[in-house]
Amino acid sequence: MYLVCGEALFDFFSEEDPSGQASKVNYKAIAGGSPFNVAVGLRRLGIDAGLFGGLSSDFLGRRLLQVLKDEGVSEQFLVEFAAPTTLSMVAVGANGSPQYNFRGEGCADRLLEIAHLPELGDDIRGLHIGSFSLVVQPIGDTLLELIKRESGKRLISLDPNVRLNPQPDIKLWRDRVAELVKHADLIKVSDEDLHLLYPDQSPESVLQGWLQHRCQLVFLTRGGDGASVFSRQHGTWSAPAVKVVMADTVGAGDTFQAALIAWLTEQQLDSVQGLQQLTRAQIDAMLGFAIRAAALTCGKTGPDLPYREQL
Repeated sequence: MYLVCGEALFDFFSEEDPSGQASKVNYKAIAGGSPFNVAVGLRRLGIDAGLFGGLSSDFLGRRLLQVLKDEGVSEQFLVEFAAPTTLSMVAVGANGSPQYNFRGEGCADRLLEIAHLPELGDDIRGLHIGSFSLVVQPIGDTLLELIKRESGKRLISLDPNVRLNPQPDIKLWRDRVAELVKHADLIKVSDEDLHLLYPDQSPESVLQGWLQHRCQLVFLTRGGDGASVFSRQHGTWSAPAVKVVMADTVGAGDTFQAALIAWLTEQQLDSVQGLQQLTRAQIDAMLGFAIRAAALTCGKTGPDLPYREQL
């Protein structure tokens, strides 16, 4: 099983009112949050997955739990809190790129403390962390403690997925990411994330620096320009995006992340040792699989994640 750690929330997508009244705004609510999406994506790709996160006891929290149950995500590591569910207001631009506005202060998915950390058995093959759960409290320090404890024992993957609305302090983001990359074996990051974190540095210099720690592979996603891989053993190369009729890009990065983990698991290479044994051809196949998966997501309406048979 792969254990994904972090937030679970509802994305509220604004839609045009069919009556044409400018004073009315319609919303479509979809269960989400980057870690939530990765856990669901892993299950849809046929990989056992659990979510370590806080869920509200309110009606939205119960709905999130039902979605996880329906998708087959393990409930074993969920913690219930009598606190609200985080809401993310999403507006999708003409190019498919989303803009987020979070309502999450004091909400359930932020309340995990170090006392909630589970003991992990050998059935947990790896951990994935990412997004604003890294930098809001107390969950941010809780996940850092978990990663420090488990680094070297099982595969650790990281996706910063920077969201400045819930935490606008970019220095805090930068410091936390710098700490976490010391413990991660596999990192996925977008060009937008790097521009926010390190506006005065080239992506290449940043990612080569990350490879000086434990990390074996960094995947850099560039939206419609495809993705690049930085390998400690095999160098750097890129692959083009798959052309699709764009709906939106919400969830595409999470699908890319889930596909990376799924590919490794299917090849029985989802371990620290497995990453070190990868050939360039295998990494290229992994990259292509993730790009195709992300393309399927972009070609749909909303943050739906692809089923394995579509790939």
